[in-house]
Amino acid sequence: MTLRISKDTRLCMSLSGRPGNFGTRFQNYLYRELELDYLYKAFTTSDLPAAIGGIRALGIRGCAVSMPFKEACIEHLDALHDSAATLQSVNTIVADEGRLTGFNTDYSAVVNLLRKHGVPSDTRYALRGSGGMAKAVACALRDSGFANGCIVARNEAAGRALAAQCSVPWQAALGAEPAGLLVNVTPLGMRGAEADQLAFDEQAVAAAQWVFDVVAVPVETPLIRLARALGKPVITGGEVIVLQAVEQFVLYTGVRPDDELIQRAARFALADA
Repeated sequence: MTLRISKDTRLCMSLSGRPGNFGTRFQNYLYRELELDYLYKAFTTSDLPAAIGGIRALGIRGCAVSMPFKEACIEHLDALHDSAATLQSVNTIVADEGRLTGFNTDYSAVVNLLRKHGVPSDTRYALRGSGGMAKAVACALRDSGFANGCIVARNEAAGRALAAQCSVPWQAALGAEPAGLLVNVTPLGMRGAEADQLAFDEQAVAAAQWVFDVVAVPVETPLIRLARALGKPVITGGEVIVLQAVEQFVLYTGVRPDDELIQRAARFALADA
């Protein structure tokens, strides 16, 4: 795929502790198909304040934000959209004439997926994780009417804070009480050192009715593969990453692609993510 670059090309980027190529492939595919003069690149950094200062100084149009920067970036921004202010977690920065505003498109993606898959709101859930993405998912569950659940997190302070925000208990481990909906919002199952690890054991998955793994690369995590083998309906991180990326694209460009083009871009991006 070739994109022509001119002096008027608008630049977008991502910042992640583990840069992948999904966003680059997805966004650039849409730019090319819609003939938009944009270019997207992925980066990591060991100096977050300088990186965000660079967005402002270099006229970068937008920046996707992933772990571990979703909360740490907030103090360096000028404003927060309601989607990010409520969660105190940012996954998208948009620059307008040097003014940086934080958004969170993960939240709306999860709300839409829970509705699309028809997960009953009276289902008891167990959500593992306590970081920025976990906030988005937990608040999406709360605001979708899921009132019976728990936050499972090794970080007690962060876990208790998130649990209090959603009016559910915190637990250091899953425990014996079964959960109808298991949600993984940790790096377990992601490529790298934790690629082969299960976020929930087979007994918990067997007792569940639904399994939701937010890890997007790979889409078929060990948890998703186990759930499929046991005949459980699943929601994958691939679905989340596509929906939230579409909203980022709209924020950057002001253009909303049609569903057929979105699906083509998703297939292209996930094929080599």
